[in-house]
Amino acid sequence: MNQVEKKHPDQERANTRRKQVLDAAESCFSRRGFHGASMAEISKAAGMSAGHIYNYFDSKDAIIAAFVMQNMERVSNLMQDLAQQEDPLQAVIDNAYEHVLESMDPKTWVMPLEIFSEASRNPAIATMLRCADRRSRQLFLDIVRAARIKRGLPAGDEMLEGRLNALISMYQGLPLRVLHNPDVNTGPMVAGFRIAAAALLLGE
Repeated sequence: MNQVEKKHPDQERANTRRKQVLDAAESCFSRRGFHGASMAEISKAAGMSAGHIYNYFDSKDAIIAAFVMQNMERVSNLMQDLAQQEDPLQAVIDNAYEHVLESMDPKTWVMPLEIFSEASRNPAIATMLRCADRRSRQLFLDIVRAARIKRGLPAGDEMLEGRLNALISMYQGLPLRVLHNPDVNTGPMVAGFRIAAAALLLGE
């Protein structure tokens, strides 16, 4: 057995414990907010001592940073899947129903809203979010540019940046729409998303 294999079980245990803390933190933050939830409360929910938690996260900011990194990895995986589609632009339009429903599900947006709120007051968290956003936007931009070139459509950076920012803003605004109007009719809204996405992604 080589050194990498010897370390593997310990790393697996550490990853399991980290996930245990993050799951507990997500539950606490969702109920009490970032500032309302204490490290003691998180440790109790995680079933471990506060001292043990500090082996993995030295502060609540570090826990928030882990959530930001988690989401960045999720988006990177989505972008990789999108890049492998035969027609990424059409895939975004065709999959609007799935992604709109996901964005409207409180299980997916409670934590992001909490993080966005904290970022408005905490420069360190804001910097993390901006770095993650910059990376995700660049991945999306590269995929859309290549797909538009393949279709023979204009692919200038400034034009695409504006269109992609508009599309991303639509999705990021969905949680607020649900908060303001929880009874929104999903079907017609998805149809509207598809129309807007087609215009932004496929328009001249």
